[in-house]
Amino acid sequence: MKKYSFTISGNTYDVNLHAYEGNIAKIEVNGTLYDVEVHHAKSTTKTPTLVRSTVPTRKTNVEAPAASGGGGSHTIKAPLPGNIISILIKEGDAVAKGQKLLVYEAMKMENDVMAEADGVVKSIKVNVGDSVLQGDTLIEIA
Repeated sequence: MKKYSFTISGNTYDVNLHAYEGNIAKIEVNGTLYDVEVHHAKSTTKTPTLVRSTVPTRKTNVEAPAASGGGGSHTIKAPLPGNIISILIKEGDAVAKGQKLLVYEAMKMENDVMAEADGVVKSIKVNVGDSVLQGDTLIEIA
């Protein structure tokens, strides 16, 4: 049996808790027995729940060139979310496979984005200082 003392509006009450099962408590208040129904408030968690959209799987960060006989174009996409630090080429430049195209910061590291095929820079979709998400188009090469 647990004993409590409450003061409500200046009045003091001596309360003895005899039994507590489920949501019913048997208590004695100043010598009188009561069956009290206890209502539990639903507690909310203080930690927020992180909900992420599904991330598409990828085999490479460059789409394959078109299968037609003429030179197709391919797109260079961001492999990770990050910020563009520098762009080393401009539209119309000829690039060779393995050439560094731009540098961006992801996960507190500088990463080089290289050309995976020979071609000519068709368009640059980002600027220095831009934030990119995984899969965003960075450069199109024809």
